[in-house]
Amino acid sequence: MTLQLNAQNIQNFTAHLALQERSTGTIQKYRRDLEKLRRFAGEKIADKATLIAFKEHLIRQGYADVSINSFLAAVNQYLKYMGFAAWQLRFLKLQRQTFRSAEKELTTAEYQRLVTAARGQGSRRLALLVQTIAATGIRVSELRGITVEAARRGQARICMKGKTRQILLPRELCRRLLAYCEKKRIYTGPIFLTRTGRPLDRSSIWRMLKKLALTAKVKAKKVFPHNLRHLFAVTYYKRYKDVVRLADILGHSSIDTTRIYTARSGSEQRRQIEELRLVC
Repeated sequence: MTLQLNAQNIQNFTAHLALQERSTGTIQKYRRDLEKLRRFAGEKIADKATLIAFKEHLIRQGYADVSINSFLAAVNQYLKYMGFAAWQLRFLKLQRQTFRSAEKELTTAEYQRLVTAARGQGSRRLALLVQTIAATGIRVSELRGITVEAARRGQARICMKGKTRQILLPRELCRRLLAYCEKKRIYTGPIFLTRTGRPLDRSSIWRMLKKLALTAKVKAKKVFPHNLRHLFAVTYYKRYKDVVRLADILGHSSIDTTRIYTARSGSEQRRQIEELRLVC
């Protein structure tokens, strides 16, 4: 048997994912991952050994283990869809990281610089967008749920992947969002819009944040939507130490996912180890 990995099959697969109500971001990512496999292996894959070689190629290329497993998830879903479940690949075993990398951790001071820089360049929309993600912990894909109606209620209703959850919005954030809407004459629906009135998409937000990082003199690799969500989670956990409640707020099905955000910073863990004074 030969696995067909042509453009039509990939298109059919992504249509299948859409019928399963998978998010647009997930569908786009799976398509990119499968295109990467096609460039490596071609459109006809004769055996599982070729897939294993692709996995080893990713390792040699220096991809992070989490990224490799993300690639494998896309490949395995496609294999299952095409009737090749027996060819599915094993994920890499990940050891839980006990501390966060300082190189990627966005500090509160850096976050404040981003907001100040956005205001300084006259982009009230971008300043509010950054604050909205950081103050609520929402995913960038959930930003459409921040509507005029939600700001009036002080609560947003998010529907993603067949699940619905309610997000509480800080009063001061609501006040600023409504003032922005009044100035921009946005009377209903999503608040964060393009000049043509369409909701901002993920790629546009990424580009805006990377440019903002340059202006704010914050390392670009620290500035992306999920890191603002991460900042919310870390700040919340430091204050309340309630991982169960945090999981509910973030919309996690498993607390194990939430525990990623409870890891201490590398500098904090190093300080604690040094304080043991066990080097004589």
